[in-house]
This record gives sequence, C-alpha cells and structure tokens, in this order.
Amino acid sequence: MNYRHIYHAGNFADVVKHAALALCIDHLRLKAAPFRVVDAHAGIGRYDLAGVEAGKTLEFSDGIGRLFGVDAGPVPPAAAAALAPYLDIVRKLNAGGGLTLYPGSPEIAAQMLREDDRMIFNELHPEDRGTLAAAYAADRRAKVMGLDAWTALKALLPPPERRGLVLIDPPFEQPDEFERLAAGLAGAMRRFATGTLLLWYPVKDPAVVSAFYGAVRPLNLTKTLRAELLVRAPADISKLNGCGLFIVNPPWTLSDKLGALLPFLAERLARGAGADYRLEASV
Repeated sequence: MNYRHIYHAGNFADVVKHAALALCIDHLRLKAAPFRVVDAHAGIGRYDLAGVEAGKTLEFSDGIGRLFGVDAGPVPPAAAAALAPYLDIVRKLNAGGGLTLYPGSPEIAAQMLREDDRMIFNELHPEDRGTLAAAYAADRRAKVMGLDAWTALKALLPPPERRGLVLIDPPFEQPDEFERLAAGLAGAMRRFATGTLLLWYPVKDPAVVSAFYGAVRPLNLTKTLRAELLVRAPADISKLNGCGLFIVNPPWTLSDKLGALLPFLAERLARGAGADYRLEASV
C-alpha cells in the first residue's frame, strides 16, 4: 500500500496501458447499450507532471513526453489513428500548451463514458483514495471504493449492465503478485465471462512472465491478446525493461490497431538496444 503512481505517471508503461484502454472504451461506445468500467487499482485520476513527485523521476519524459508536443516528431498514420483516442484526452487536459497534466485510467474513463455509462474506481491507498473521491465527487456516473482489489473484483462482478471493461494493474510490490493476478483473472472470468479484461504487468524477468502465462493457460480462454513492449533487452532483470497487457475478450479491431501501434512505440520509446514488441492472439 506504499505505492504512489504519481512518481511514474506518463511513463512508457502508462502509454501502452492507456492507449489500449482508450481503444477498448472507444469500441464499447459503438453500441447504444450502457456499459461499466471497473478500475481495480485506480490511483488519483489526474497527475501533475509539473509537481515535485513527478519531477523526482521524470519518467514521463521518456513516455508521453516522446509523443506529445512540438518536438515529438511525426507519427505514421496507422499508429496515429491507434493513439488518437488516448492523445485526444492528453491534449484536452493540456489545452493551454505544454505538458503539465496526465490522465490516469479514471480520467480516461471519465472523458470517454457517456451519460448512462458507469465507472467504479477502487483505490486502497487512503490518501490517494481521498484525492480520487474529491476529483469525481460531482460526477454521478462515478463511484469510488477503498477495498483490496481482489475483494473488490468479487464484489463488483458481474456489473448490472452485463457489458463492460475491467482494468487490473497491480503495483507489483508483493513477490506473489503474478500468482494473485492469475487467480484474480480466474475469479473475474467466473463472474463476468463476457467482459473485456485488461491485465497489466511489468516485464523484468521474462521467465516470470512465462510462468504467469503457464498459470493462465489451463483456463482455456479462447479470445485473448498478449501485447508486450520492451524498451530494451531484458538483460538486467532488476530493471523495468518493458510491460505487457493480457487482454481477454478484446474488441475485434484491437489486434490490428495494436499491430500498427506497438512497432512504432518500440522505436519511439526505446531506452536501449533490444527494444521490441510482441503481439499474440489466444495464448
């Protein structure tokens, strides 16, 4: 419960996670029926990149900073289309120029959901939960909770609308977090088998990631995507060398869009030799 995302907001991992999240929500909006977004590890909603915490690490400069602003450089058309729902929100928050605010997953949901859609933001850290609750107190679509994430998933699924998306992105402070992620996925699928689930994970040691996929394979999930970005070769497993998303019941358009986006991000966000990407269906 010591994790504070403000130190990492807007880094390369956020770019991958939030670009995919925005694409999934954009697809859900194609149908008129209401849906619900459940964010199990919500954070505070918006992040001040000009603040003390973000300034200590400057991780955003090697993430959103390489995509946004006059010095960001050109983006190929297909990658630009895949980034558009996400970057449109970043631009809206920074309409005055510069890059000072970054949208976390709650803000992306708040910007994209319609009047009849709903969003549940769960955050265990008490200070961050207070900030989150204050940010969305006037939004009748939103509810903020402070449960353990795995308990929250049991309580919140299935959503009444029977349509929606669940985002699970633990801080990975605990050594058994991958095991808990696999168990949480199994429970979520029992309760909400038709929902879109986005599971985020860090890539430090590829062997640990492989073990996670070995653990979820017996679930026999037939509609999945494994999307990973490496910003450098994983030679030093103490470093955050990349990140991944395991997406269950992805929108049918998502594979093509990530297929255009990930190669571009591997080049633009590279931090060293061996930057690469991986995109596989039905692992």
